[in-house]
Amino acid sequence: MTYCCAVKLNAGLVFAADSRTHAGVDNVGRFSKLHVLERPGERVIALLSAGNLSVTQGAIEHLHRAVRERAPRTWAGVPSLADVALLLGDAMRAVRARDEPYLKAGGIDAGASFLLGGQIRGERERLFLVYSEGNAIEATAETPFLQTGEIKYGKPILDRVIRPDVSLLDATKCVLVSFDSTMRSNVSVGLPIDLLLLPTERFEADMRFHIDEHDAYWRDLSERWAAGVRRVFAELPPPQWYPRGQQ
Repeated sequence: MTYCCAVKLNAGLVFAADSRTHAGVDNVGRFSKLHVLERPGERVIALLSAGNLSVTQGAIEHLHRAVRERAPRTWAGVPSLADVALLLGDAMRAVRARDEPYLKAGGIDAGASFLLGGQIRGERERLFLVYSEGNAIEATAETPFLQTGEIKYGKPILDRVIRPDVSLLDATKCVLVSFDSTMRSNVSVGLPIDLLLLPTERFEADMRFHIDEHDAYWRDLSERWAAGVRRVFAELPPPQWYPRGQQ
């Protein structure tokens, strides 16, 4: 399993993904799930991948091949990020049509998904969730974050904190707490975390970070969050309807 999260703010975008992959309990590996497509100064696009690794890698290669072969429509030339989401959806369908019968014959799930976001000059920053079937939904002001993979443990903190007017740094803290909560409850998600910040109108993926178990900030954040939750819990008053004098 995996966990990927992306946040769309007035100030820009935040992307994060863990690096753990599983092919059974005795076959655990690390693969980066953060992929960047960019033409500095003109467009920057980030993809976070979840699900069948061969399908996601095949879909990304499909996008690169279209550029190499000078196809009429590629991620490097279309005018809108919505067009890039359509191209990625087409790539997903093409790879699954080719590989899924063979994967199913081997009892392997071909499901996969992507979070895709970024900005193309002349357009606002945008964020999409591209499903395994190739269709997509877009983040909105009412739903400014999207997740894929093992989403349930990290969602509560995002629901409480993330709003479009939150700063990039506060959103980054919130996303990392979301990952800490997920990793405490699900061993299939683990370090390292690949993190990318894309401030609006920057058009360059130069704020990219790799967080592993030796990262001092990560350890401090995890310890402070755990201690803070325990402290706030201890400060909560007991239920008023509980009989007095009993514990």
